[in-house]
Amino acid sequence: MTALATEPGTVRAEAARRRSIAVISHPDAGKSTLTEALALHARAIDQAGAVHGKGNRAGVVSDWLAMEQKRGISITSAALQFAYRDVVINLLDTPGHADFSEDTYRVLTAVDAAVMLLDAAKGLEPQTLKLFEVCRRRGVPVITFVNKWDRPGREALELCDELVDRIDLPPAPLTWPLGEAGRFTGLLDVETGAVRTYRKAPGGANLAEEEVLAPEQAGLEFGLDHAEAVDSAALLDPVDRDLFLAGRSTPLLFGAALANIGVRQLLDTIVDLAPAPGARPDVDDGERGVTQPFSGFVFKMQAGMDPAHHDHVAFVRVCSGRFERGMVLTHARTGRPFATKYALSVFGRDRATLEVAYPGDVVGLVNASTLAVGDSIYHPDGPAVQFPPMPTFAPEHFAVARVQDPGRSKQFRKGIAQLQQEGVVQVLVADELGDASPILAGVGPLQFEVADYRMEHEFSASLHLEPLQLSTARLVDAPDLPTVSAYPGTKVARRGDGTVLTLWRDIWHVRAFQRAHPQVALTPLVAGGD
Repeated sequence: MTALATEPGTVRAEAARRRSIAVISHPDAGKSTLTEALALHARAIDQAGAVHGKGNRAGVVSDWLAMEQKRGISITSAALQFAYRDVVINLLDTPGHADFSEDTYRVLTAVDAAVMLLDAAKGLEPQTLKLFEVCRRRGVPVITFVNKWDRPGREALELCDELVDRIDLPPAPLTWPLGEAGRFTGLLDVETGAVRTYRKAPGGANLAEEEVLAPEQAGLEFGLDHAEAVDSAALLDPVDRDLFLAGRSTPLLFGAALANIGVRQLLDTIVDLAPAPGARPDVDDGERGVTQPFSGFVFKMQAGMDPAHHDHVAFVRVCSGRFERGMVLTHARTGRPFATKYALSVFGRDRATLEVAYPGDVVGLVNASTLAVGDSIYHPDGPAVQFPPMPTFAPEHFAVARVQDPGRSKQFRKGIAQLQQEGVVQVLVADELGDASPILAGVGPLQFEVADYRMEHEFSASLHLEPLQLSTARLVDAPDLPTVSAYPGTKVARRGDGTVLTLWRDIWHVRAFQRAHPQVALTPLVAGGD
């Protein structure tokens, strides 16, 4: 059966079974731990693996790059697909560190909802605030999970007030903790009044033992803790799915991902409340319905997933129709045919051949060297479609990259081109330096560490990085380039997509130029591509 011959009812039914979710938060809130706890509860893995390998949690699933395991942070997003309650969940774990915001923001274009983690002791942190705002702008509804309730932290109602006061997002509790943070005795099901108690598994590698107590029994056993939980939860409005989908409310749950507490309720919430894939907007202000012929877009490129093969994988979000391995698609940017012989389903770093996929799924296309982040692909027998471009951030850190061993120049050029294709860093070329000494541009300095590490270990082309005392980029019209180029302390460089950027020491330098040359327009790059 071809993609176009597939009954629309089949595609619609399969799309309705999908949930595409990103896990996002400030660094160290527990995203990777929660990702693996969700997979554990769905029986997709036998043991959860923590980033630091504590106890017997050694089977790391989502943080699999050597740098991630060494530093204990996520530096790249990871995709996992698993089934739960007859629903297929496509779960994307994202980097939390602000230096890798571009990767996180791209993932948010490829999902239909997000799970935001709050650290019980810290609440809304700077990166959390930014991510909430991005979700709001992009129309991504958010489920909030307060993590680490088994450790000392703030009061539950105080965290709720913060959600309202700082981001105008009223929480609607589905679960509520018995006992304050650090003295966690159980979870109240707000709707039924039942209480679930837990006995932790050693190290958290396996599921915690659970016992469900009826409301009357819980009241007798927990007394004041139970009464306070019931009264506190009653102070907040109940869940309203329409408000949630409109981004005007957030379902709220509590738990401890490392101990696998409260995770099953979060899974159930994803299934019951998160939206299934729907029509996707295109660049022409139209929509691509899920039952139209196949279409999708590349939201991520990743190399190094399989150390035995020096391949790289394009992660494609399926937007419409049925994908079948081997189909020949049209590459929207070039208009050329694109074969899909090597298609994978991915689960962290693990991979398996994928035969079919539906809207909401993530398809990994191996060695798709002609594809780049943001590219659209579609079935040639259906209408052409181009989805909106990926976010491109305003870089704030710049460094000239040179190869340490001139004999490795070929490997250097190949590696730099791949890093640019994947979006690890932006690569700029200045006329006075040439493409043998490109300027790497990033949101934060950790991006340079990743680039340096990968160039050494994947391409055997160690870098010499020379930081530039520049922190601001501006767009400028072509006729004004000579005026800007002549101004002391500035650089003019071209990005891979042809965009010309002017690089400045700081905002004060920009303002001084504008006072001297008020006729020249310097346009800021908008963070997040919005």
